[in-house]
Amino acid sequence: MRSQNLTIRDLPRIERPREKLLKYGPSRLSAAELLAILLGTGRKGESVLFVARKLLKIIPFEKFSSLTPHEFRNVSGIGPSKTCVLLASIELGKRLFQAKKVAIAQLLQPQDVFNSLKDICQSKKEHFVVFFLDSRNQEIHREIISVGTINASLVHPREVFEPAVKYLSVQIILAHNHPSGTLEPSEDDLTVHKRLVEAGKLLGIEVLDHIIVTKDSFISFKEKGLF
Repeated sequence: MRSQNLTIRDLPRIERPREKLLKYGPSRLSAAELLAILLGTGRKGESVLFVARKLLKIIPFEKFSSLTPHEFRNVSGIGPSKTCVLLASIELGKRLFQAKKVAIAQLLQPQDVFNSLKDICQSKKEHFVVFFLDSRNQEIHREIISVGTINASLVHPREVFEPAVKYLSVQIILAHNHPSGTLEPSEDDLTVHKRLVEAGKLLGIEVLDHIIVTKDSFISFKEKGLF
């Protein structure tokens, strides 16, 4: 039996796109399998997976975000109904991505940095965290640099800026918690902060802010004029 004539029911149950998605999650499916789920059915003589694979050969996956209804008409088996499903799914993906970018951008506000650090706010040890941002001020990566009393030996510029270079970050936000509950920066805090700001200037990576958090509150070095 030719592969194009194979129906979903001809496949072993674990290889069927819907069953595979429910068991393993969408990340385990190929682009063709995901498209097959959206298309639902194939056409006479062509299985839905065959139609999905044919669509990907005609239209490269990276071009899907800019497709128009007219471009789908060149693919046999993709009628108006399936075109609407595909375009609606693409638009939803775009909107979800945009919503995520907006949420990430909010990390630039001290309050949102505080909200994102709830996992360390109540810790009995100090955690020094760095948020690595791109040129649009959006988070690329977050990393705990050290755990323990914050001092120059534990928080070395190399440990902070090596990941910044790795992730092509152009700006960073520093943050750490005070288990004692006090928000006042210590002498070590100020020394480490100054050292990192100066290192950032040499590397062309700006330190946007430094946030100290406790269980219930926070302070921003930028707002307190400590830069």
